[in-house]
Amino acid sequence: MTTDLTDRRRLILKLAIQEFIESSQPVASELLVRKYKLNVSPATVRNELAALEDLGYLTHLHTSAGRVPTDAGYRYFVENLMDRTPLSATEQRTIRHQFYQVRSELDQWIQLAGAVLARTAQNASVVTPPRAQQARLKHLELISIHDTTALMVLVLHDGTIRQQTLTLDMALSQEELSRCAARINERCADAPVERIEEFLKQERAQEPPVGDALVCQVLDMVVKAMHQFNEHLNSDIHSDGLIEILNQPEFSQVERVRRMVEILQSRRALGALIPRALSSSGVQVVIGGEHSYDEMREYSVVLSRYGGGEIVGVLGVIGPTRMAYPRAISAVRYISAVMSDLLAELYGIEGESRWEAES
Repeated sequence: MTTDLTDRRRLILKLAIQEFIESSQPVASELLVRKYKLNVSPATVRNELAALEDLGYLTHLHTSAGRVPTDAGYRYFVENLMDRTPLSATEQRTIRHQFYQVRSELDQWIQLAGAVLARTAQNASVVTPPRAQQARLKHLELISIHDTTALMVLVLHDGTIRQQTLTLDMALSQEELSRCAARINERCADAPVERIEEFLKQERAQEPPVGDALVCQVLDMVVKAMHQFNEHLNSDIHSDGLIEILNQPEFSQVERVRRMVEILQSRRALGALIPRALSSSGVQVVIGGEHSYDEMREYSVVLSRYGGGEIVGVLGVIGPTRMAYPRAISAVRYISAVMSDLLAELYGIEGESRWEAES
């Protein structure tokens, strides 16, 4: 499939997609000529629509029906054709004021971001709390509870504390437990789980005395706890806007409503997109068949990372592939900028201020 389109085909494709997004009805050549006052005949537009269908950008549901965009058509539209439409100055001021009213309440930021995104884009929204991109060990303590029982206290860099008891193979003193913890802290301070796994691999390759066997036992528990934490980061997703998205005509069937509710509640498919957004800059758009999960093939997701440095979160919009992409992208971009600036101001996190980009 080529992307080398003539100017006329680019215009007709742009108008066809804009019209379908607005009306949710297949687009006919006569409508495009009449509504947009094109200086060509309906027959000429019909031929161009057929050519765009051959190229894979449009399709039709019935022989006599008008055209509707394909996923490839939406992708070309997003990357090459759509007009950038920033939120109005009034909308920006209102949103900024709402956030500054709750500036000291992180939980309210998350709820407000979800509500504002859903209302602005008229689709469902997803927001994750700002946290470290991955777990890193800050400090470990081993506390003797009984001769053969100890408490492991794991402190991560974002302030998360995990506690777990471990059963020892033999009685060990608090002094021996402290030596083990000190050795792990010395080797693994500031380490992500991958480095700790490498240290564990090195320890297991040796023939250890009792103390080193304890190191391996504790490291194994640390690795499991940090993996669980990282998995939780990708599934800790606040969603909003179920009413907004169900107002879309695509959800007139009960089965599609049920599938949408499952997507928002299970968070499995959405969680798979979080690492991608965290590792990318700018707004990410995933359209229909580009998703790795079958249940997402009828939906598009617009996501952006917010925050800065080690502390970041993700926010975005999910809706049918017939999404008002310019509006959704502008809303996601602006609210991510507001959240980034709030984090920078309140917590001293270096983030990129992007309010000016939307002015």
